[in-house]
Order: sequence, then C-alpha cells, then structure tokens
Amino acid sequence: MKARILIVDDDPHIRDVVRIAAQSAGLETTEAANGQLALVHLHREKIDLVVLDIGMPQMDGFDCCKEIRTRSDVPILFLTAQDQEVDRVLGFQLGADDFVSKPFSPRELVLRIKAILGRGKPRKDAVLKCGVLEMDPARHICRVSGHEVDLTATEFTLLSRLLAHPEQVYDRTQLIDSIYGPNNILSGRTVDSHIRNIRAKVAEFGCNDVIVTVYGVGVRLGACGQ
Repeated sequence: MKARILIVDDDPHIRDVVRIAAQSAGLETTEAANGQLALVHLHREKIDLVVLDIGMPQMDGFDCCKEIRTRSDVPILFLTAQDQEVDRVLGFQLGADDFVSKPFSPRELVLRIKAILGRGKPRKDAVLKCGVLEMDPARHICRVSGHEVDLTATEFTLLSRLLAHPEQVYDRTQLIDSIYGPNNILSGRTVDSHIRNIRAKVAEFGCNDVIVTVYGVGVRLGACGQ
C-alpha cells in the first residue's frame, strides 16, 4: 500500500510543487490550506506523514503540531520560510521529525519524506529490554513498566539506538547522523530537544534515568529503573 502524505500550506503553488514531487515518487497525497482543515483530514483519513507549513493564517504550523500531538504520533515535517535555529528547536520540542527550509529542492524534500517513513517501517529486530524499559521495533511499541509510551518516529529511533547499545556513549553528532544520515546541517540542540521529550514522556511512568549525560562526552542509556 502506498504511503499517504498530508500537505498543509496556504500557498497553492507550494502545495502543487509538493504534490507533484510526492506523486512522482509513488506517494499518495491529500491537501489542506490551513491547520484546521488539516486536523479534519487527520480525523477522517489514514495519514502516514504530514508536510506542515509554519506560517499560515487561522492556525499556524506550531499550533497545528501541538494539536496533532494530542491525538497522534504521525510523523511531521515542517516547511519554514526562515532557516532559524530557534524555530527548529521549538518545532522539535513540539514533536516534529524534520525541517525543510523554503525555497526547497523537491528532490530533497522527497528524500527526507522517505527517510522519515523508513524509520517507522517494521523490522525483524528482537524486543529490546533494560530495567523497566521495553521496546519492540517491529511493532513500534515502547513500554515502561507495562505502560505504553507514545514516541514520535524520531524519538523512537533515537531511544532504540541507545537501548540496542546500552554501554555505548554517543555524542550529539553520532546521534544526528544515525537518525538523519550524514551530511545534514542540524545542530546538537536538535538532539537535545528530542532527548528532553523522551525523558519527559518516560518520567510520566516513574522512570527518571532513561538517558544519562556523560559530561563532556555525550549521552548513553541509563539504568531505566523506578
């Protein structure tokens, strides 16, 4: 079955560019001119990824992302007219998976979309466990003390990488490359945002040491106790 992406942008030209590039790459598309319409489509259809513009009337991309994250962990790729790190950090804190700055290359956009979708594909990995933490990559399930934790595709990839190699200390660059691939332009603050999100979500179920910082080196998996 083809993956379906939801293109959310108030500029019909941008929607046309994204739709043509996505359909040429074998993806199905749905379109919305603002954040409110996007939420309607997400309620009615099975959407595999959202391409979401930040600067929109009625409901901007950040507010739309907040609302989406209250009901879904669908991957979100932001389109932004400003290549500002503060926007990226805020977006990642809200649960975004990636950013593409306007003007953008349609080919690069499609590659990023496919990379995000690829992170969520089922794999034949064994269930990973440490302390109260359990992750099933094949079913994209994360549990803490039996409670299911809602992680985005990027958060799941990051945490499962640490869980697969619990003794290894990763610096920020290694984690960024493992998630987004080499030759990206993201900074260490991107990973910090994902780590904060993971810690907060897991802490809701009593685990406060899921990721520990090795000062001056990087981060590694914690004891995952309660």
